[in-house]
Amino acid sequence: MIPAPISILAEAAFRLPEALHHRGPPSAWARMTRPGQPMHSFLEAAVFDGEGNLWLSDVPCGRVFRISPGGDWSVVHEYSGAPHAMAIAPGDRHLAVDYHHGLIELTGTDSYTVLSTGLPGQPFLGLSDMCFSDDGTLWFTDSGRSSLSAPVGRVYRRDAGGKLRLVLDCMPYSNGICLSADGKWVYVAATRANQVWRFSADVPDSGPPMVGTFLQLSGGLGPDGLAANALGWLAVAQAQAGRAYVFSALGDPLAVVHLPEGLWTTSVAFHPENPRLLYVVDAQFGAVFSANLEKAGK
Repeated sequence: MIPAPISILAEAAFRLPEALHHRGPPSAWARMTRPGQPMHSFLEAAVFDGEGNLWLSDVPCGRVFRISPGGDWSVVHEYSGAPHAMAIAPGDRHLAVDYHHGLIELTGTDSYTVLSTGLPGQPFLGLSDMCFSDDGTLWFTDSGRSSLSAPVGRVYRRDAGGKLRLVLDCMPYSNGICLSADGKWVYVAATRANQVWRFSADVPDSGPPMVGTFLQLSGGLGPDGLAANALGWLAVAQAQAGRAYVFSALGDPLAVVHLPEGLWTTSVAFHPENPRLLYVVDAQFGAVFSANLEKAGK
């Protein structure tokens, strides 16, 4: 018998300082996704670096934040764009998937270089999330405004040499993406279907890989950010539900993490030195919460 998942109330970890709240007119992305709603930020794509700093992308304001282990916030990048995610590539290069500009490299405080806007005759729809494999391969999602009524969301792979390949083009809003700890599996959030899909990272030389539904969820908008840890667990941020889930490598539920405030759950990240410490991002209040998973799976 599979034991019931434990229920955890997350604790406050970090909060966007008032001084960094955006107070100007809404950006084009904000007007498109949250019409009529004031937005001081919209935090996405939590990722740790090797020094324990937590990085977050502020989509509507074109900012990338770095939070020190002590909780100090700094704006490392700020430019005219909509970065859905940023990751640190080999050589300390800061690559980002931008909804408006495509795949870019952030080259300074307010500058960037466009690396790709899509394949010939097939421009990106609007990029969503990204992750790197150990060999430098970049996997990223291209959701645009896809949904169940237009399941055209895409997944791309870009090898270390810069060669771009379209892997999938049939998803109802391809969103969060991560690799299993051993690098063998690719997990992708199909947000508008409320599912997490899985396929082998060893894709065939031509044609799409065989894809299966790894998780079928319910409630909220659907899964957003994903993260895997060294134990083989998969964490899922359930968008517009104020919670995150943790599953075993077999897909068994281990924990439900509830946020004390906020419903716009966008992103999850395991601490690099403690695979049982999960961080969950809420974009509604610009906050990051932590959850101790010591009792999960026992």
